[in-house]
Amino acid sequence: MIPGALDIVAIGDAIVDVIATAEDSFLQAHGLTKGSMQLLTPEQADALYAAMGPAREISGGSAANSMAGVAALGLNAGFIGQVADDQLGDIFAHDMKSLGVRFETPPIGDGPPTGRCLIIVTPDAQRTMNTCPGASHELTPQRLDEQMIRSASITFLEGYLWGPERPRHAMLRAAQMAHEAERTVAFTLSESLCIPGRKEGVLGMIEGGMIDVLFANEDEALLLAGAGDLDSAIAKLSPLVSTLIVTRGPAGALGMEAGHRVEVPAAHVEKVVDTTGAGDLFAAGFLAARCRARPLQRCLEAGSQAAAEVISHFGARPEANLKDLVRL
Repeated sequence: MIPGALDIVAIGDAIVDVIATAEDSFLQAHGLTKGSMQLLTPEQADALYAAMGPAREISGGSAANSMAGVAALGLNAGFIGQVADDQLGDIFAHDMKSLGVRFETPPIGDGPPTGRCLIIVTPDAQRTMNTCPGASHELTPQRLDEQMIRSASITFLEGYLWGPERPRHAMLRAAQMAHEAERTVAFTLSESLCIPGRKEGVLGMIEGGMIDVLFANEDEALLLAGAGDLDSAIAKLSPLVSTLIVTRGPAGALGMEAGHRVEVPAAHVEKVVDTTGAGDLFAAGFLAARCRARPLQRCLEAGSQAAAEVISHFGARPEANLKDLVRL
């Protein structure tokens, strides 16, 4: 092992989540589609934030949430993502480091502010996400920490960062670095990548052998594969990667590996409060178990258990002791 080596390093959006509760009527009044994710300009974000009720702020971003979970499970985690030299950038850096996640990407002094995601949680626990990516989409290949990537057993790439050209090139370079060091590359889809004009590039990357472990929810798998049912989507996608993982919400999750299919039920939750971060923590549990060389079924169970914890409270970061809950 390289001194200071990591179990997992993630590359993704460096975002601060601003979470507030609201009735369905608030979504209707502001033209928001429940459960969706849309991108906002800084001006649009300012207007929506002004209309929101009391909110709590916590560092977020899909892959960053996953690394918070990995660290909570006792593994060595790192994160690469771009913030600005501003108050939200300071909050993000402080939060990551306080959780035990190695974060050393220097802030940028010029350009857009640190990204934020305005999350509206309705009484049915659905979250509607409104993201202003800001500085996070300014990540370039030159700002990657090559030693961190080459030292990590797994490099985890976030789909939300794939769209813009500069961070897309950064992720492709990171995957190349990881494979040169004979490390595993994992990738999590976002629904925005599955629309025409984007999914072709994602499929090209996957078909080119750059991804070893692919995470998707059921809708994303169907959209990416252009399939009408889940079995058809799995038949198309699973031969392209070593491990395909599909999360299905209350229906549990499944994994395909070497032609072998494993399904697990969703872990029990007394009450679903907020589904923000469910997929992020599933990935955290799964990858942490994989780093501990657990079999596919146990990896899926660990993901389900970690996801169950985060949907039992507001926010996308774990609050309970994940080590006690998951027990890797």
